[in-house]
Amino acid sequence: MAASHLLDSETLADRGFTVVRNLIGPEECRALAALWPEPSRFRKHIVMQRHGYGQGEYQYFAYDLPPPVERLRQALYPELAKVANAWNQRLGRARRFPPALKDWLGECHAAGQTKPTPLLLRYGPGDYNCLHRDLYGEMVFPLQAVVLLSAPGRDFTGGEFMLVEQRARMQSRGEVVPLEQGDAAIFAVNERPAKGVRGWHRTALRHGVSSLRTGERFTLGLIFHDAA
Repeated sequence: MAASHLLDSETLADRGFTVVRNLIGPEECRALAALWPEPSRFRKHIVMQRHGYGQGEYQYFAYDLPPPVERLRQALYPELAKVANAWNQRLGRARRFPPALKDWLGECHAAGQTKPTPLLLRYGPGDYNCLHRDLYGEMVFPLQAVVLLSAPGRDFTGGEFMLVEQRARMQSRGEVVPLEQGDAAIFAVNERPAKGVRGWHRTALRHGVSSLRTGERFTLGLIFHDAA
């Protein structure tokens, strides 16, 4: 997988998100969703309504990650690190991310963030995910990805992926990001640089999922910093 040929870095930089079409095929989507009932694959199970996160469930994978999850994380990171470094430069931040994921995770682990964060999410009728950010400690990689594993219109209806940008001294802007099975949305975890009349400034993003009307929706979440 050559992420550099798939990733629209310019759109990602300009809008804070981009979509990679057909990142993985239908068979691999179904195989990843089928991992849900295997507790040995996961380190933690969360029921969203117990914590006020929405309705639905998700599970964090345990190390060692399933090979397809590890492969996706490794393939996407190098190109995303280039974007992340450009963002930090624009915002005047000193941190630069290393070109290899293992080196960045080494920095996370040295700071006490050692728990894997890739996750599998499941939604049923009426389930939704409140707008949120995936921050798990001081060490934060500013980009993440979600891969839709179910087929809209066949496996479920409703359940749109949403982004809301909170702009300084302006009203927030929301956007529905249409995804098909196997598509990935790549977006800012927390903040991104935006060009204003006085130069670059920070704008904050939150993401979530609207209410499912029917069926069952599985999503793979790929986060590139580990958790404390």
